Amino acid sequence: MDRKNVLFVCTHNSARSQMAEGLLNALYGDRYVAFSAGTDPSKLSPYAVEAMSEIGIDISHHYSKSVEEFRNKDFDYVVTVCDNAKETCPIFSGGKKHLHETFEDPSDFEGTQDEVRSRFRHVRDQIEEWVRRTFG
Repeated sequence: MDRKNVLFVCTHNSARSQMAEGLLNALYGDRYVAFSAGTDPSKLSPYAVEAMSEIGIDISHHYSKSVEEFRNKDFDYVVTVCDNAKETCPIFSGGKKHLHETFEDPSDFEGTQDEVRSRFRHVRDQIEEWVRRTFG
């Protein structure tokens, strides 16, 4: 069975899309190959790496990528995970199906390190629930 290609897109490709990529590959890698990119890429959040490692998923080798790197690739699904990316994401002619789900940007959270970690875990858990419901 051929695996379906999925591209997760958010603004900075630092947390939400990275976690979604890691979750889909870990949970359903037999059916899907996930990638992630940003409309304005920055760098992978260490809090995202930590939150994912807590559930046994290693995304430490990931890095922030631009949507431009994927412009000429075919995807079965192109998924925006924030409103800003939905508004600014280029149209992927190779995207057979476009999905959108909004998740808060945990990188915007302020507070103590423990409070920030807690918010990253919360968003990670929301993304996991959505990935299971949508692709499971």
